[in-house]
Amino acid sequence: MPNPFRYQVATTLLMLTSLWGCATHSGAPETTPDHSHTDFRVLTDIAYTPADWPQALYTDLYLPETSGKSPAVLLVHGGGWERRSRKDMEWIAKDLASRGFAVMNIDYRFAPEYTFPAQLHDVQVAMRWLHDHSSEYGLARSAISAFGFSSGAHLVSLMALVASSDSPLNAPYGGDTSRPSAVVAGGIPADLQAFDSGKLIRQFLGGEQQDIPDIYQQASPVTHVTPSAPPFFLFHGGMDMLVPFSQAERLHEALNENNVDNELYRMHLRGHLTSFLTAGRAVERAADFLRRHNPSSAGGS
Repeated sequence: MPNPFRYQVATTLLMLTSLWGCATHSGAPETTPDHSHTDFRVLTDIAYTPADWPQALYTDLYLPETSGKSPAVLLVHGGGWERRSRKDMEWIAKDLASRGFAVMNIDYRFAPEYTFPAQLHDVQVAMRWLHDHSSEYGLARSAISAFGFSSGAHLVSLMALVASSDSPLNAPYGGDTSRPSAVVAGGIPADLQAFDSGKLIRQFLGGEQQDIPDIYQQASPVTHVTPSAPPFFLFHGGMDMLVPFSQAERLHEALNENNVDNELYRMHLRGHLTSFLTAGRAVERAADFLRRHNPSSAGGS
């Protein structure tokens, strides 16, 4: 008698496999993907926050075995600003490290115990840590990117965009060191003003939009786009019901209006979770994007 559980698993795997290549890629140049493999080592549970930080935060550091200085990527997980951990991003960290990128895969503080801008401060401090420890770990300071999914995409994008503007959100931890050379954002909530004070956003920002409209605006990456923004690679599920695809489109349009180099990778027939679980091809394209904007840094600064 057939095992119904095995049948269900097989059916799910078949569905995910069929979804692998179902995507539309806007703004992408003709390139040949680099499939070379690099060995790497992993350093775990490194404290990256200052001794007096409200909560000690940790990172895993993936270091490729390459000559010269490595381009680096700050990696930030999703979870609605309230849950999950850097463990979710391990597979992406390993993928990027195998392509020659050093990866800093971090945790950050959660809502509702900590509200905005606490999480932004965490990622800004993480970027500063990468710069401060670049010589120690053989990193190219001029080639440090950022990559996030969902709420992690929101945080790295906001960090990058406010660092490219005169926003007061740069104080006291942002500024030049918090501006990545490029950004990859998957499943991004780009305009928090469009979510009508949903629970996750309400507890992240500390109230209803009608009571704190300025905070909702300040916390929305799309409101900080300027011509000085770094290049962006956006990937998003075309059937995402949690964070609609229109959120990625809105940021894509704002970047285009400001003549910022960007690409939009639409993953058809996928929702929020499935766009993460089947993001292998998107990560491959994102890695190509990061490589173009962070060329070989052997001997670089």
